[in-house]
Amino acid sequence: MNEPVRTMVVWCTDWPVVAADITPDQAGAVLHANRVVASSEAARTVGVTRGLRRREAQRRCPELIIAERDIAAEARAFEPVVSAIERFTPRIELTQPGTCLFATRGPSRYFGGDETLASLVETAVRETLDGRTNCSIGIADGVFAARIAARARTTAPHIVGIGESPDFLAPLPITLLDLPELTDVLWRLGLRTLGDFATLERTDVLGRFGREGVGAHARAAGLDERLPDAVDPPDDLRATITLDPPVERIDQAAFAARQLAVELHERLQAKGAACSRVTIEAESEHGETFLRGWRHEGALSVAALTDRVRWQLDGWLNASPTVRPSGGLSRLSLWPEDLLPATGRQLGFWGGETEADQRAGRAVARLEALVGVENVQVAEWRGGREPDDAIRLFPASAVDLGERQLSPPDERPWPGSLPSPSPVQLFSEQPIEVVDVMQVPVSVSGRGDLSAPPASISLDGRRWKPVVAWAGPWLLDERWWDPQRSRRRARFQLVDEDGAALLVYVERGGWWLAGTY
Repeated sequence: MNEPVRTMVVWCTDWPVVAADITPDQAGAVLHANRVVASSEAARTVGVTRGLRRREAQRRCPELIIAERDIAAEARAFEPVVSAIERFTPRIELTQPGTCLFATRGPSRYFGGDETLASLVETAVRETLDGRTNCSIGIADGVFAARIAARARTTAPHIVGIGESPDFLAPLPITLLDLPELTDVLWRLGLRTLGDFATLERTDVLGRFGREGVGAHARAAGLDERLPDAVDPPDDLRATITLDPPVERIDQAAFAARQLAVELHERLQAKGAACSRVTIEAESEHGETFLRGWRHEGALSVAALTDRVRWQLDGWLNASPTVRPSGGLSRLSLWPEDLLPATGRQLGFWGGETEADQRAGRAVARLEALVGVENVQVAEWRGGREPDDAIRLFPASAVDLGERQLSPPDERPWPGSLPSPSPVQLFSEQPIEVVDVMQVPVSVSGRGDLSAPPASISLDGRRWKPVVAWAGPWLLDERWWDPQRSRRRARFQLVDEDGAALLVYVERGGWWLAGTY
């Protein structure tokens, strides 16, 4: 295995919050799929952290500013930061908006060492950020060690000496590998630190955990983290498209990006390969050349390639006048790096993929190219005691459309779940008023005893409807050991005078509408 490349990682903290125009002194959070994915410093001081549901986050901070995640806007906002770093090296790779990296061997020699280079880059980035957030810099042997060093949140750049990455990583927890299934097994085997994992023989890891395990083992040992079967691509895999007339709008460029991604993917498939890194090159009608690399954990699909090209073109075309192209883009090129064997799915003789399945897959890919990978979602059964838990939405790119499960298997019961049928429409945080015949709000004790039978309901606080039938309660007490994810509620089914059947529940002293039948 090759020696790891000396790498600098620049990490701008809380980047989704910055891209949403939430300042550090404002209590704000960015959500995706109704969960917090990033929060401002002011929000964290009152307990709003990653992973919280929207309702719990707003309970902890009623004045919380909520923004939905927009990865395209994050990439566009990050482009000025990358342009500032380009003054020190032209070969910059992005792993995600807010984080970039580059090999330091050449720049360090030119600027007088790692310490001087890190100081110069830090100054340039902080000037560009202008106080909107902080930046952390890490330098180490290998991308993984440099990323961990950058996230150490030290006041000065964290520089790991040459050859010292294994010792730096050894005492750190195994969960930093960010592979939950693998680290769960390692933890149960008694391997709690990266150093514990690194002491295993590579052949033993390969036999037990496969190629993904070998890549993780290399990262834990501070070695070259390229997967063992990754190779350098041949020159004939470069995909290029000429734009005539030149394009200046991102919607025009997005179609070109999709076409180019499909061409590159087909060339890779013809060789039975996929890539984990891609370089994007654009040339303007005035001869200006723009170059940027993107890195991904695992193989890049057509949708993932399209997304990264679209984000990058959006950043270039909407950059400040000093750095954006002076004219339209006349040529785009993609070339892959770090080729991996393409993993496919063997179809059976009967019951395999049909032509309709293939058409559906192509339609999903076209939608992903237009609106982004994260915005095209499909339903899959995952199980749970609540209707909104049993069937969940996932990005189509993360789900095997031919193998996804839409109904519960008989061997997986969920004690405490509601009886069939399930509601046809679900609601999130929809309050409802439930009163007895004396117009007194109905309450429920911890044992599920009602203060009085429900007599009337109101959704808007003005129009009251009599309750003609009701059933329940179905009590639920989940994850009592986890304060952030615990739920304790009593669920009821009500039918009003119009014949509408409702699913409602009581939680924290209030009534909420969960769905309609």
